[in-house]
Amino acid sequence: MEKNWNKIYSTSNFYTAEMVRQMLIDNNIPAVIMNKQDSSYRFGFVEVFIHQDNETAAKALIAEFDAGNPMEEE
Repeated sequence: MEKNWNKIYSTSNFYTAEMVRQMLIDNNIPAVIMNKQDSSYRFGFVEVFIHQDNETAAKALIAEFDAGNPMEEE
């Protein structure tokens, strides 16, 4: 991964990480997913990374996302 990319979101649910990534992309914030789950048993986390220049905007969007999904974990 290139320098200056920070983890902005982490979850145990791949689909939730994908929803967050797509929301960020829809708002012109490039984002990538790093799947750190075990492929056999699905334990571990899926992380969303963004460039550090977009961190403030991304955190605001994710706060709105989390407000609409109170059962999701960070």
